[in-house]
Amino acid sequence: MKWFNYAEFDSPDKPGSGEVHMDADFLQMLDRARGLAGVPFKINSGYRTAAHNKKVGGVRASAHTLGLAADIHCTDSRNRCHIVSALMEAGFNRIGISSTFIHVDNDPSKPEDVIWLY
Repeated sequence: MKWFNYAEFDSPDKPGSGEVHMDADFLQMLDRARGLAGVPFKINSGYRTAAHNKKVGGVRASAHTLGLAADIHCTDSRNRCHIVSALMEAGFNRIGISSTFIHVDNDPSKPEDVIWLY
């Protein structure tokens, strides 16, 4: 990866879990999106253990627990536009937008071509 290191995707309760559990295709797509966006991506959450997912109120069967998701810190509309556009150009089609982060995943078991708000 050019723009990230595996530790950014670790579950807080399991050091080293980002490298072990994050999906390689997901990370390649995210790395490409970061290059396209031209703005930094600060990862709030990548892989989550089941225990950590429950602790943070994540949904059951979260893509985070499969290593297929990330939450990217974002609090301003200009960067949000750049990030979402780059994610879509990189091939992502599952994006959730909050006032403080952007969720992205490529979980094949979930509906495609969706953008939702938190």
